[in-house]
Amino acid sequence: MRTATTVEFSKDTRTTLDFVLEAEKLGLDVCWVAEAWGSDAPSALGYLAARTDRIRLGSGIVQLGTRTPVAIAQAALTLADLSGGRFSLGLGPSGPQVIEGLHGVPFAKPLTRMRETVEIIRQAFAGEKISFSGRAFEIPLPGEARPMRLSTAPNPDIPIYLATLSPKLLELTGEVADGWLGTSFVPEGADAYFTHLDAGLAKAGRQRKDIDVCQGAEVAFADNEDELRAMVGGRKKELAFSLGGMGSATTNFYNNAYSRQGWADVAAEIRERWQAGDRDGAAALVTDEMVLGTTLIGTEEMVRERLRVWRDTGIDTVRLYPAGETLEARLTTLGRALDLL
Repeated sequence: MRTATTVEFSKDTRTTLDFVLEAEKLGLDVCWVAEAWGSDAPSALGYLAARTDRIRLGSGIVQLGTRTPVAIAQAALTLADLSGGRFSLGLGPSGPQVIEGLHGVPFAKPLTRMRETVEIIRQAFAGEKISFSGRAFEIPLPGEARPMRLSTAPNPDIPIYLATLSPKLLELTGEVADGWLGTSFVPEGADAYFTHLDAGLAKAGRQRKDIDVCQGAEVAFADNEDELRAMVGGRKKELAFSLGGMGSATTNFYNNAYSRQGWADVAAEIRERWQAGDRDGAAALVTDEMVLGTTLIGTEEMVRERLRVWRDTGIDTVRLYPAGETLEARLTTLGRALDLL
């Protein structure tokens, strides 16, 4: 498996930069830069392009609705050039809380917006005059405008990754993307994702080998059972937040993903308690099995075995989120994980 991580530049940017530079020295293959509701990804990626030499860089993710498709293409072409061809474009629909609540842009029809955005971006990458008439976008608008092409050099080889969870968007990923940025992944429930991803691949006449399956999880090492028990307990509120707080009472894509992997009843109750303000009660419902199933936490032997399970399930690139209170601790954890691969 190839190796990756995801960073954010919202806080302590100097330490984040040092982490990426040291991760490159350790041999990490890819660094994705998140955006969420913090710092923007393209600015940080431009900085990293200037400071790194080998590691591949990617937007993990640029959120639909925060920029026009052509603006996304412009940023991607620029970053690919600045990095010497080391850039991958990661796109995702995000959710209504961020898109509507923060950006004031309608979240409606994410499937349509994603498909049309990818089509427009590929026109721009190819150096074509950009002309598109769809349900979400019309370029150029009617009137005096005429189709234009970007003045930058074409680069149709920039890989496009989609961060998707729902069945229809997973199918679209298999149909049009070069890679899939997944999350909330449990190898034992992988069919909840791969059934739809493979359907999209088949629609496009492709196979699983034609797409990079990139999945992420926290990695942490425990030296004994007591330490492991404490680690698992500490992660329960984080998982409860994903299931109950990452969205609204009716829209939570992470909750839906866990539900499709066999935890529908408990996921529904966790969301209900979290939305009611009972955060501790929600966390108490998260089982040890749920934490261990969705992370790479355990003794060194447990993590080694879990990585083998991920590889055998069909993961091409493992995205590692190394635990640690300090930069040194996180790098030590990352180094230990890389040694197991």
